[in-house]
Amino acid sequence: MSTRPGRTALSGLLGRLAEQLMIWVPLLLAAGHLVSFALWTLWVSFTPSTLIPMSGWVGLRNYTAVLASRNWQIAFNNLLLFGSVFVLLSLLIGLLLAILLDQRIRGENVLRSIFLYPLAVSFVVTGTVWSWLLNPGLGIEKLVHDLGWASFRFDWLIDRDMAIWTIVIAAVWQSSGFAMALFLAGLRSVDNELVKAAQIDGAGPFRLYARVILPTLWPITITVAVIQLQFAISTFDLVRALTNGGPGIATQLPALVVYDLMFQRSQLGRGAAAAVLMLLILLAVLLPYAVWQSIQRRRGGHA
Repeated sequence: MSTRPGRTALSGLLGRLAEQLMIWVPLLLAAGHLVSFALWTLWVSFTPSTLIPMSGWVGLRNYTAVLASRNWQIAFNNLLLFGSVFVLLSLLIGLLLAILLDQRIRGENVLRSIFLYPLAVSFVVTGTVWSWLLNPGLGIEKLVHDLGWASFRFDWLIDRDMAIWTIVIAAVWQSSGFAMALFLAGLRSVDNELVKAAQIDGAGPFRLYARVILPTLWPITITVAVIQLQFAISTFDLVRALTNGGPGIATQLPALVVYDLMFQRSQLGRGAAAAVLMLLILLAVLLPYAVWQSIQRRRGGHA
């Protein structure tokens, strides 16, 4: 009889140990994988590696070559345009959809599922489908021509100046549902007493959202913007499936430059340098966000 409590305590200890192992072992392995490959990429970026990794030291030669290349300059300019417009549009559309669903309309569950559906589709599928829709010989332009409007043109996919906007359209379609879900959760968490007080003071729907509800969503807005920026910086498969960086190199993004240097031109050192530059761009977004989150937690703790 006296051994049962000891066995119970031992089994509980083993259970907790198993739980910790299941949590921490995969996390440590994943962290070790990421850190080791990041350090390896950093080392390769300072070497004269071409088809295979090579020892040696070339300093910043790979970085200066990448920064001076036309491909990287176009890719960086496209990233600035694509990232800013994509984030703004996805935030705006996601917020509008969230406000619509927040009205407790009929069929809310169906509409929410429809708006969230693109999020369940892979970026390769999204890019492929939109490449069909935007192809002048297959998609929207051909459909309108068949309906009798022969002068209609929608050839952005093959227009050097407009092709980048096709990526914006596809990315916004894919990601607006994600922004909507977070905004809707924020709207549903607003204090009802605060809303009732504003309504008693005579605030109409527009004023209620503009002055009372939306200001409480700033933390969610910043979080969604950072996540969307992270997606924009690392975008590869969507562009690869939709435009493949074309026409020419008109829709190049940094991830495509890395792929082109490493796997098509066999310039491993320069590709690694481009990857490190992508990482620096990403850190320029994530580090300020991490600092802001830390400040918010400290303020919450002191409050």
